[in-house]
Amino acid sequence: MKKVWLAMLVAALWLAACGPTAEPTATAEPTAKPSAEEGRILTVMTHDSFDMSEEIINLFQQKCRCRVQFLKSGDTGLMLNQALLSKENPLADVLYGVDNTFLSRALEGDILEPYDSPLLENIPPEMQLDPSHRLLPVDYGDVCVNYDKNWFRERDLLPPADLPDLLQPAYRGLTVVENPATSSPGLAFLLATIGRFGKDGYLDFWAALRDNDLLVAEGWEDAYWGNFTYASQGGDRPIVVSYASSPPVEVYFSESQFDEAPTGVITADGSCFRQIEFVGILKGTPNRDLAEQWIDFMLDTDFQENIPLTMFVFPANRQATLPDVFVRFAQVPAKPATVPPEDIEAHREEWIRAWTQTVLRR
Repeated sequence: MKKVWLAMLVAALWLAACGPTAEPTATAEPTAKPSAEEGRILTVMTHDSFDMSEEIINLFQQKCRCRVQFLKSGDTGLMLNQALLSKENPLADVLYGVDNTFLSRALEGDILEPYDSPLLENIPPEMQLDPSHRLLPVDYGDVCVNYDKNWFRERDLLPPADLPDLLQPAYRGLTVVENPATSSPGLAFLLATIGRFGKDGYLDFWAALRDNDLLVAEGWEDAYWGNFTYASQGGDRPIVVSYASSPPVEVYFSESQFDEAPTGVITADGSCFRQIEFVGILKGTPNRDLAEQWIDFMLDTDFQENIPLTMFVFPANRQATLPDVFVRFAQVPAKPATVPPEDIEAHREEWIRAWTQTVLRR
């Protein structure tokens, strides 16, 4: 069952930066053909990791008397590039999946129309990063350090409680992270360290972590399923960069019963990076009314309450009810690290190059 959650989690958790360099192949995924009265089609451009139940999509189609098709266009960076390149002749009506690591690029590209959805009143103000309301928050997730609880219990060793703990001799050779040049969670964790230790201090943290026998994997799958002791029989690293939602997902897909999640999360202030995912209306859409209806639907509780167990992140609408497994086992950091979107856009590649020089090129 763990392979099932791997596929679903990798498909659901945001593919932020530094993905493939090849041109994306956009694929439309239509639902059932509309009747004569339901001839209008709303096209939603998404990243490849979008997922939602057919029941929920059909609920919207019944309300709008239209058909929705999804144009999956690669990871977030590739999807946004395609939307920017097709600005004069938009391929879709709605763009979903831009997160706060690409927000400034999307806004500067001037491809979106403002929409003041009435549902924004249910979204926390701190998630509304675009005051022009061209990008409206839909969901969020936190990239954090996870650990194998049983591994530490068996050795009578306390797990790390904060990022500086990872530098202690007791945790030498225990941590695996993802490369920020090839991995979305790797980039998010790099941003967490920049937010926590500052632009002048994050490389010192990484140099010390490297010297404490850090292991770097190319992607989340390699790190979690190949090196993490809880998920891999041959793994030898009980500390891994993953998601705050990983523990409830482990419980949800396990055939065992748990009184507590088998994995833990470091949620100390400034130890995680929160990715917020947005939706917006593409300029020039001939279906402005349907696009507004779709955004309202995404922000309302029917859609929002399905997010945790389809995309394994958290709904932005504070009125949405979380599933029991999230209520019981999820850990949400109170104060994640923050980096302004405009700083991310301006310095992303510079920070990745500096990290590569510090951690991989000795």
